[in-house]
Amino acid sequence: MSRQITSVKGTKDILPEESPKWRYIESIIHELAAEYNYREVRTPVFEETQLFARGVGEYTDIVTKEMYTFLDKGETSLTLKPELTAPVVRSYIQHHYDQTYPLSKLYYLTPLFRQERPQAGRQRQFHQYGIESIGSEHPETDVETIAFAMDVYTRLGLHSEENHLELRLNSIGDSNCRFQYLQQLQGDLAAHRDNLCKTCQDRYESNTLRLFDCKNESCQAILEEYAPKITDHLCEECDQHFSTVTRLLDELAIPYILDHTLVRGLDYYTRTTFEITSGLLGAQDALCGGGRYDLLVEQLGGNATPAVGFAAGIERLILALEAEDLFPDFTDELDLFIVLVGDSVRPKAFKILQNLRSEGVRCDMDFLRRSVKAQFREANRQNASYTVVLGENELEAGEATIKNMATGDEQLVPFTDLAKFFRKKL
Repeated sequence: MSRQITSVKGTKDILPEESPKWRYIESIIHELAAEYNYREVRTPVFEETQLFARGVGEYTDIVTKEMYTFLDKGETSLTLKPELTAPVVRSYIQHHYDQTYPLSKLYYLTPLFRQERPQAGRQRQFHQYGIESIGSEHPETDVETIAFAMDVYTRLGLHSEENHLELRLNSIGDSNCRFQYLQQLQGDLAAHRDNLCKTCQDRYESNTLRLFDCKNESCQAILEEYAPKITDHLCEECDQHFSTVTRLLDELAIPYILDHTLVRGLDYYTRTTFEITSGLLGAQDALCGGGRYDLLVEQLGGNATPAVGFAAGIERLILALEAEDLFPDFTDELDLFIVLVGDSVRPKAFKILQNLRSEGVRCDMDFLRRSVKAQFREANRQNASYTVVLGENELEAGEATIKNMATGDEQLVPFTDLAKFFRKKL
């Protein structure tokens, strides 16, 4: 016997009984995108590796440890996309979106790939949705981005008031005031560098801002006591920008928590950073992360263009919704199941079936040539609202026996009136 082939570690089949949850979430995202006037963009599953080396960072964990990278037949290095912002910006530059839309408001739903340790809500193939708003430097765009993210969750039933959600907010300034802040941060931590973990000691020189990403309790204690707050070192323009962001959030009654440790470790990020977490997810509580990245478009070869966006995981969102039993009932119900009495009626039954489907009736019939009793059991299993019994007698009379499966009531309806009957009933 040959070896059974199973799914690759870190990947997961989305089974038929699970798919309605995904479609439900996706439908909410599509609806909100239309209401916010965002247009969908779909980029290829793989890109040139150099896009992520330049966009995400050549020395980041994603690029050095987690990407699925391979050579094609032309010896070009390609990578299954581990994130979406860089591909969307590549598409924006390549197709000159700015010539048609001074403000390009884009959204996406897509699978992504990272070769990391699988955990709850995160596989090696995982799925994200998100938005990118490219073209505006103004704080209203930041707030619209945050409002969109919050609206997805609240429309699905998660709420801040019930401690389902927590919006954490910070500003990391622009490249000028951040440079001055990083110099002071290094100076204030110099005497404590040897007490930091090995990763933080490396980050101290190469990417100092990412010290705040460390989960080591001793490192967190050092930062809490000795690290200056970046919001205390913003230039006047960045301070005004952040003040407007918080004022507009207050105006929209969107609650937030100021968190000076919330950073983005890549150089192209600027000003507003935010994260939405859920207490329903345990230690790995992040649902969504985003911020402003005014330097990325130019870094990838375009004109200097401000931008802001967020990305959010669908798997983690499903876990949060399941924890609070917030999914609606997805019981699949057929409108009609055709029960066949004898094989001779199959051609006529098949024609009726297709005609009803063309009228929008959700219907099926037996394709396993089972007994009448087994067919009725199948109709019950499929939660069919009605059955149509079709045998030689019905063919001769030109009418079908329709049974209401809830009440047991039966009536005869001519074949020519079946579509009309079900349109009226359903």
